Amino acid sequence: MTTTVARPTLACAEKRSRGRPTRSATIDPDALLRSARQVFARQGFEATSVREIARDAGVDPSLMAHHFGSKEALWTAVVEQIAHQAVPMIEATRKLRMLRVTARGRVERALVILVERVFEEPDIGLFFSTAATEKGERLDVLIERLVRPYHDVFAPLLAAGMDSGELAQNDPEVMYWMLINAVSRTVSYGHVLATFSSLPRRPRDFKRAVLEIARGMLGAGPNANRRYQQKSRM
Repeated sequence: MTTTVARPTLACAEKRSRGRPTRSATIDPDALLRSARQVFARQGFEATSVREIARDAGVDPSLMAHHFGSKEALWTAVVEQIAHQAVPMIEATRKLRMLRVTARGRVERALVILVERVFEEPDIGLFFSTAATEKGERLDVLIERLVRPYHDVFAPLLAAGMDSGELAQNDPEVMYWMLINAVSRTVSYGHVLATFSSLPRRPRDFKRAVLEIARGMLGAGPNANRRYQQKSRM
């Protein structure tokens, strides 16, 4: 799948015409969008202003307005950035369908890919949990650009695992959402978990625990139990 993301060029310019922001150094647009993502994640769309985002990013508000336009356009650019960053994860998960392992093995590999990605960018989970409360057009954009592409490659793996009897029989859609939310929110709110557990201060152990618990959520179907019994007799 190919995703095209608008990436505005913020070039250095000492001289400017009236109405254009002064800037003495090149600004990384990806960094500005990450700052915007973090502020939107904390406060939501309505409670966030472009001025607050600019202050958080350490730039002049006029620069944000000049290069990203309205707050709505800035929010959309944040979503597009996340969609672009998710492409490798989506493609890696899509390829699991052809992997010559068990149906459960494909799901477990998909979980490894998911956990690795969430630990790389934990604030994406915070952004999504806040943005998912939106209604109307913004929610439609969120679903079509962020939710559906990943859902359509992961959820079928769960359904196949249940059909094969290797995973416990559950509603695959509910299982999908419980897995995604359990992983992303646990990692995103690691700063809260740190009040009760030392694991978030030990990233490697924390990642291992999240992955093993997610695997346990899959349960074992009747065929998985039979295979385990056969191995035990050997």
